[in-house]
Amino acid sequence: MDIFAILSLIGGLALFLFGMDLMGDSLKKLAGGKLESILARLTSNRFKGFLLGLIVTAVIQSSSATTVMLVGFVNSGIMKLGQTISIIMGANVGTTVTAWLLSTADIKGTATLIKLLKPESFTPILASIGLIMTMTAKSDKKKNTGTILLGFAILMFGMDAMSDAVSGLRDNETFTNMLTMFSNPIMGILVGTIFTAIIQSSSASVGVLQALSLSCVIPYSTAVPVILGQNIGTTITPIISSISGNTESKRVAVSCLYIKMLGVVIVVSAFYILHNFLEFSFMTEQAGAAGIAVVHTLFNIISTVILIPFCGAIEKLAIKTIRSNKQEREIDVFDTLDERFLDVPSFAVEKCRELVCDMAKISGKAFNKATALLETFNAEEFSEVERLETMIDKYEDKTSTYLIKIAATQMSAKDSKVVTELLHCIGDIERISDHALNLAETAKEVYDKKISFSDQAKKDIAIITAAASEILDLAITALTQDDLEMAKRVEPLEQVIDRLNRKIKSGHIERLRQGDCTMELGFILSDLLTNYERVSDHCSNIAVCFIEIAHDSFETHEYLNQLKTSGEKEFSDLYEAYKQKYYIE
Repeated sequence: MDIFAILSLIGGLALFLFGMDLMGDSLKKLAGGKLESILARLTSNRFKGFLLGLIVTAVIQSSSATTVMLVGFVNSGIMKLGQTISIIMGANVGTTVTAWLLSTADIKGTATLIKLLKPESFTPILASIGLIMTMTAKSDKKKNTGTILLGFAILMFGMDAMSDAVSGLRDNETFTNMLTMFSNPIMGILVGTIFTAIIQSSSASVGVLQALSLSCVIPYSTAVPVILGQNIGTTITPIISSISGNTESKRVAVSCLYIKMLGVVIVVSAFYILHNFLEFSFMTEQAGAAGIAVVHTLFNIISTVILIPFCGAIEKLAIKTIRSNKQEREIDVFDTLDERFLDVPSFAVEKCRELVCDMAKISGKAFNKATALLETFNAEEFSEVERLETMIDKYEDKTSTYLIKIAATQMSAKDSKVVTELLHCIGDIERISDHALNLAETAKEVYDKKISFSDQAKKDIAIITAAASEILDLAITALTQDDLEMAKRVEPLEQVIDRLNRKIKSGHIERLRQGDCTMELGFILSDLLTNYERVSDHCSNIAVCFIEIAHDSFETHEYLNQLKTSGEKEFSDLYEAYKQKYYIE
């Protein structure tokens, strides 16, 4: 094997790993985070967990990715350790799909139909279709589908390149002797473990073994222990991922290791004991790509059937292995913004959306408590408004920072729009909580100074308070429930609140002239009205942002100008309805 063959081997391996990575990433994007969201809501029993782990991993083509997601779920408190064990077992079986796809390279025959099924026949077609879809498609779904086809084609070209590069080793005596050394179960398992740990993918390492089997004589006596070792080596990814996590997430990684190691020990012991007595004849035969896929699949199915009744015991073993840290902090809501989720941007975006919705609800709660203080002041409720405002500030800081990290990843156009929407909304939600605190402080000032508004002023304040409460409720509902119709109702009410603001100020000036009101109360009333107006403005921003994102654009000022000047009937009808509802003489 000369230097050129070695370079071809390295190039083929690079293409193979790149194609697998490209295909996996595109599959994740095409799934849109839905599979991960389903995982996060599991599970009612171990068999459902197994099936879901199998399906999710078969779709995203990576048991390591699934397990890392589980580590993140447990670290952030979304799932419990016991829920993950059956899912990990399902993921182990689901990852064998890749090996079956690669086994098509082992199809033999000269008939036209059989030739069409061979990778060298259909791979160029897939690459062409994928390239055309990637370059011409407008929708993310079609682009991702095209990228999947391209990734698979690159992967198969890489596999062919590796097979061609090592074809000269078929009759090489040194290489044959080295393979004989790997026939020793312990050595084979060790080599498979180390190689897979380096490239961090059992699917990829099994694929490399399949590529070698196409050009070299690799007997089952060598392939079997190497495949078993490859299954152990893939656990390195969740182990590395859990290093920065809490105790529970480390237990997930350890349980993953135990599942693989126990499976290997049980299967190796049973298999080689039987082999000593029965002398399986196939062990001396050459292992093809399809045969390797069979061994890989059988191992994971057999070990799962044996171990799935003992999920509870594996959980206890993981707990005993990783002792709890008494000083470890409790999981808080922001742990859902786990760095591991950035590998699946669609899921990370969904986690941020959930937090922004929670943030909006808290801001609404702070506003309602603040306006209640205007009627009846209570020191404890005032402190609660202060606490809620501080909490909102923390939400803004944590969520905005995480969204910026997501924005730096490769995400779909849909996710990009949602990130833009959330970043705009966060600032408005935070400002609403600031105005809620301002209202609470105004209520405290009125209470401390023991002053009171006139009866008419009280009526006016009650009307604009009700209008402000409704517009905030509309904006929060639109955001949290993805309700476009609610969002459309916000701007007409915002216009009515602006009108109320002007009328109340005019009424105050008139009362001031008649001596029914004082300058001091005038300043306080002006502060109240300013805060109500600002709250309605921020609600308008949230609603308009939501509407514009839904219409695939973001021209807020242009939209508002068009809305106010177009005389649209729906807008006019809503405006008139709100004007009658919040009428001031």
